[in-house]
Amino acid sequence: QVQLVESGGGLVQAGGSLRLSCAASGRTFSSLSMGWFRQVPGKEREFVGAINWSAGITYYTDSVKGRFTVSRDNAKNTFYLQMNSLKAEDTAVYYCAASRGSSALFRASRYDYWGQGTQVTVSS
Repeated sequence: QVQLVESGGGLVQAGGSLRLSCAASGRTFSSLSMGWFRQVPGKEREFVGAINWSAGITYYTDSVKGRFTVSRDNAKNTFYLQMNSLKAEDTAVYYCAASRGSSALFRASRYDYWGQGTQVTVSS
């Protein structure tokens, strides 16, 4: 079992930055692929970015490429999402997720564990 706890959400003006953190416990963190998803009311959960455990390759949805960066610190069992140049449309609840696999990480169904989510609100 893996427990995931997100932090770092909040209110920020458009053009600003936030860094989300996801603290993991319960299983060897380095053997997990990690992903960030986001969701707004009435819409499906959307893939944001991910990093696989085997090669450290990162993946992003097109709308955040060049603005968001995922990273991990295996020594701290923590996964990050650095968000720059934030836009109003980035407003959502952001979820951290962990997968025992390393492929198709853009699919929510690939993930075995989920955090509780953290709200990000970008004011325009």
